[in-house]
Amino acid sequence: MTVLAVLGGQRRFAENVPFVRPSVPPLESVTSRLAPSYDAGLLTNGPLVRELEAAVAQRLGVRHVVAVANCTAGLMLAIRALDVQGDALLPSFTFSASAHAIAWNALRPRFAECDPASMQLDLDDAKGRLDSASLLVATHVFGAPCRPDAVEDLAASAGIPVVFDAAHAFGATHDGRAVGTFGDVEVFSLTPTKPLVAGEGGLVATNRDDVAGSVRIGRDYANPGNYDTRFVGLNARMSELHAAVALESLARFDVDLARRRAIAQRYRDALSSVPGVRLQQVPAGDLSTYKDFTIAIDAGSFGIDRDALVIALRAEGVDTRCYFDPPVHRQYAYRDVEADLPVTRAVASQVVSLPIYPRLSDETVDAIAQVIADVGTHGADVARAITAV
Repeated sequence: MTVLAVLGGQRRFAENVPFVRPSVPPLESVTSRLAPSYDAGLLTNGPLVRELEAAVAQRLGVRHVVAVANCTAGLMLAIRALDVQGDALLPSFTFSASAHAIAWNALRPRFAECDPASMQLDLDDAKGRLDSASLLVATHVFGAPCRPDAVEDLAASAGIPVVFDAAHAFGATHDGRAVGTFGDVEVFSLTPTKPLVAGEGGLVATNRDDVAGSVRIGRDYANPGNYDTRFVGLNARMSELHAAVALESLARFDVDLARRRAIAQRYRDALSSVPGVRLQQVPAGDLSTYKDFTIAIDAGSFGIDRDALVIALRAEGVDTRCYFDPPVHRQYAYRDVEADLPVTRAVASQVVSLPIYPRLSDETVDAIAQVIADVGTHGADVARAITAV
């Protein structure tokens, strides 16, 4: 066995393994696609934006797709379009933007537990917290579908709309049906860490004509064209440059997504038998995008805790992220929101996301997995070495 770097051995990777490398299309293809709009002086919300909206709507099989400047703005406008008041229920184990969009709409966030196996919204726990909620928000965590049909049923039983934060999930499917077609509205992110890249951008997908219309006008200050704004909108237009990047990314998307899934399966095969390592459960019949490949560490079985593993991986030159720690209900911005969520708190303290992107080699994946297994095997020694530093 190679001696771990944290134990005095040579680091496994001479050059750091970054957590993410955006899968960007060739610059010449982007500039070629952008050129007609650029030459015509159409720099924002132009023909490339409309082409992107149409292409994604056709791919998903949804009535409307509205391109916006970013996913957070899309969530804000989508929730605004639903015209609800009062409380909104969401998981705490999500990115803060889910809650921020609720708070920006003057709704009160109320948090529910996550399921420790799937890391998704715990529907049984959510059911017990829906009594005064006027909106349900669920996240497709790490790109895996969050049982969206069951989430729809739960919202319907309470007579409230449902929004899916689908930031991670463009390309995911649930029982063969595309994520983006569920609920009242779903919102995707196109930032550099996502499977489909625009640089910055978001896509709002909905089958509701009223929601699409509200988001379309809302992304331009809610100005219908005569400057008599209809409500408090945003400057959330997508630029032609970002649309050009997204369209070129879309042309190669399926190849990149297949590679991402192959890497995830390689991690799964290598780590599934390592004591104390728990993999995110993705139900049979569902396809995740694996925006993130996330594992949870049971310190008792693994030998050391998640934080020590992160230190050991860093010593080998491997960059990681601990999504989502702290969970939203533990963040300073939401310090005044009462929430007792012991399961979420425990899961957040155990998770670590590993590098995953199309250019990551099989050899690197295997080596990262081997480091994790070696750290677990020598957990006591690793713990002593870290304590001694």
